[in-house]
Amino acid sequence: MKWSWRIATFAGIDVFIHATFLLIIGWVGLTYWQQTGTLAGVLEGILFILILFSFVVMHEFGHALTARRYGIKTRDITLYPIGGVARLERMPDKPIQELWVALAGPAVNLVLAVLLFGWLLISNTLAPLSGINLTSGSFVERLMLVNISLVVFNMIPAFPMDGGRVLRALLGLRMEYTKATQIAAAIGQALALLLGFAGLFFSPQLLFIAFFVWIGAAQEASMVQMKSALGGISVRRAMITNFETLSPNDPLSRPVELILSGTQTDFPVMDGEIVVGVVNRSDLLAALTKQTATTVEQIMRRDIQLADANEMLEPAFARLQTCGCHTMPVLYGGKLVGLLTSENIGEFLMIQAAMRQKQQPARPLVR
Repeated sequence: MKWSWRIATFAGIDVFIHATFLLIIGWVGLTYWQQTGTLAGVLEGILFILILFSFVVMHEFGHALTARRYGIKTRDITLYPIGGVARLERMPDKPIQELWVALAGPAVNLVLAVLLFGWLLISNTLAPLSGINLTSGSFVERLMLVNISLVVFNMIPAFPMDGGRVLRALLGLRMEYTKATQIAAAIGQALALLLGFAGLFFSPQLLFIAFFVWIGAAQEASMVQMKSALGGISVRRAMITNFETLSPNDPLSRPVELILSGTQTDFPVMDGEIVVGVVNRSDLLAALTKQTATTVEQIMRRDIQLADANEMLEPAFARLQTCGCHTMPVLYGGKLVGLLTSENIGEFLMIQAAMRQKQQPARPLVR
């Protein structure tokens, strides 16, 4: 992943840290230096934030390991300044499965909070709850409060938080999945408006949360609507059938010529009738800039995803989104028959929507 470094692997799942995460380390160190003026204070602040994000990683592993029980793999977990993201290969198909996967993350933080609370009781060091906050109290007390905060924040019934997925799963037990998503997204956006209004008078941070919730709800609703629209459609109906191919021994001037003479930007590389790779525009431009390669074979991507012309478009589109590739060669009977791109799928859906609208009977005028 770009701008990310792998820091650990657990249960076969890689954990990455994004470069922007270093910003929060620097900010915490500066804040504690201003408050304490000592190196010990700075180190304590950095240690606190590192442990906090270890709890976030455990939260994400709660999702990932529960999803694994339902046959869903997790590509990786990445830490950002605003939290962690577990990239599941797909969302659970059944509402009850999504419910358990969504609840697993907050459940981890709840267990951690209970364990820390028990430790404080046993050690007889628990201060009055009214006197505990994220900036005061003992180290363990603040860690307990962090876990409680993670549970409360993530259970807000709005996308993209876990609470939004819990709400959709509960609704999905009683109604169709797309309708459940629309209702959950509408509730989330209504909540975003309330948070935004409150942010104008109480805390600017609420404005950021409101924006985050509004965008997350809109994206989730849009994604599910697209998933519904793709249902029952084969790859064959949406693939590009007029395309150019390359040979491994072609010079780089060949894809340059094809790009300049047409609209195609990604090219399957054929060794006879076998697809051995794909050359995309970004890799070509990088090679031309560095002048380190002369043939297509030297710059083509070999770890490519393939689709079958008769498979359903929905799972193929999901693979296209998660593989980090722009174009997916389509085979039929082992032979290359087309290309699948996100742009072409979008154009196909727009045409389908226009045709459905045209087929709707006109309403008679009421006199």
